[in-house]
Amino acid sequence: MTASLVLPSGDTGVRGRVFTQDGGRVSDSAQRAPDHRPYFFLSYAHTPRYGGGGPDPDMWVERLFRDLCGHVMAMTDLPAGAPAGFMDREIRSGEGWSERLGEMLAGCRVFVPLFSPRYFASEACGKEWYAFAQRAIYHRAKHNRSAEAIVPALWVPMPPEQLPGPAARLQFNHRAFGDRYVTDGLYGLIKLRIFAEEYEAAVYELAKRIVSVADTTRVAPGSPVDYGHAPSAFGRTTTGPRPMHLTIAAPTRHDLPEGRAPDYYGKQSQDWNPYHPDSARPLAYVAQDLVRSLDYQATVSSFDHEAPPEAGLPPSRPEILFVDRWALQDDERCARLAALDATPRPWVGVVVAWNREDPQSRISEAQLVEKLERTMPHQMSQGRAACRAAARGVLSMEHFGQILPQVVEAAAQEYLRHATAFAPSPPPGATRPVRTRLAGPMAGPGPTHAAGTRGTPPDAEDTDDSRS
Repeated sequence: MTASLVLPSGDTGVRGRVFTQDGGRVSDSAQRAPDHRPYFFLSYAHTPRYGGGGPDPDMWVERLFRDLCGHVMAMTDLPAGAPAGFMDREIRSGEGWSERLGEMLAGCRVFVPLFSPRYFASEACGKEWYAFAQRAIYHRAKHNRSAEAIVPALWVPMPPEQLPGPAARLQFNHRAFGDRYVTDGLYGLIKLRIFAEEYEAAVYELAKRIVSVADTTRVAPGSPVDYGHAPSAFGRTTTGPRPMHLTIAAPTRHDLPEGRAPDYYGKQSQDWNPYHPDSARPLAYVAQDLVRSLDYQATVSSFDHEAPPEAGLPPSRPEILFVDRWALQDDERCARLAALDATPRPWVGVVVAWNREDPQSRISEAQLVEKLERTMPHQMSQGRAACRAAARGVLSMEHFGQILPQVVEAAAQEYLRHATAFAPSPPPGATRPVRTRLAGPMAGPGPTHAAGTRGTPPDAEDTDDSRS
């Protein structure tokens, strides 16, 4: 994976040996500046040895990798010594593993996940997917055009209903690689000699797709990523939808404070683009892409059009409120934000996007900061360190991509802590009470609940970070 939006640094202790495939031919026909980055990052879930012994089960993934690299070298003008692809191998203790992996995630051109049940159960694979997806989101934010550079491959067949949101949303025709590939996956084709021709055809078509996507999308390299601290794109093991609502508190071009430049605004609040000109897309839709990449169902609305929450009612969803400090120059909007702050709502995260490259914002910063702190003192000081930092001001698009996932996670967990609990109907013949469950963002639809009941979030414990 890869990310142009920087993720927090750190070391998870998961280390190993990097395995790359080199070799090829040199072409004198290249007219553009040479680009020797790997064409693809092969992301896969490690399979444990059955019974603790026997041959390495991932040897078949290594063979697939070598075959893809051979095709890519033949189809491109990569020079001798340049890696055609990247995969990890034999994860074990080794100096510099996390840093090396981050470099490859930041530089590879295409991300190739090997779909399997084990893949989507792996938190590490989800971290890789998320980190790469951020580069495409950042590319779209800068250029206002999509850059889908994920080319999935079926290691084993996966029913569509078992795919998490980010994988299910991919527009990809697997049948173009052959009918037998769809029914048996690459693992079935590579293991059975009678399917040797089908395997060769599928791998050749996959390599062609990798090269084509790399050459047409041209997603720029990003900053090195420490994927160990990245969230998983697959969320947690849950049933039902994971809602997250995004609300924008910002003026429109029609109600700007006197003298405020209109460059950062549009016809509605959702058009607010605080990081202009670095970003060509409104913040609301960049945030929506980021939240969806975490396997949430994200909706967007204007704060001006939202009905005030009724006091005493349990939350119906976690929310993120994006605030433009200039919005507080409107007395009515300022009063509504103050009223929102007066009743603690920990399931509502606040992100203040602030661009110091905007000369008006830089000149007026002290005055606007002071007004926001007077208006929303509770939101400015509550919650985790990342939430407080987000409320104090996010100064760049890269910082925004780094901090938003932490605010989203905090809002989701607080929502689960405050959500109404309900007692499900006991199974037929049950003699003991059924344990109370929460109606949270991870839960499916349930019956009407009684207000005031609290519980412990079912996913509060840390999950295993192993790739097996």
